[in-house]
Amino acid sequence: MREMEFKMERPGLLHEGDEVTVSEGVLPSNYYYTIDPSLAMSGNIPFPKRLHARKGTVKAVIQNERGYYVTAVFDEEEPE
Repeated sequence: MREMEFKMERPGLLHEGDEVTVSEGVLPSNYYYTIDPSLAMSGNIPFPKRLHARKGTVKAVIQNERGYYVTAVFDEEEPE
């Protein structure tokens, strides 16, 4: 299983146990992922650590002083 963290701008958009689909965006030296339909976005992911799965499950939603963060798990191995 691979875990990824996403930033969510508003509360209540996602909850633990929700099934999610992600889309991939490409930058000159990184990928980024968006939980569809634009509910949360990942940070930049280096090319060697590309996410291959497109469906996952929300493991946790937390709020801290910087905002709302979603941890999602995907059925693939964590890259080295």
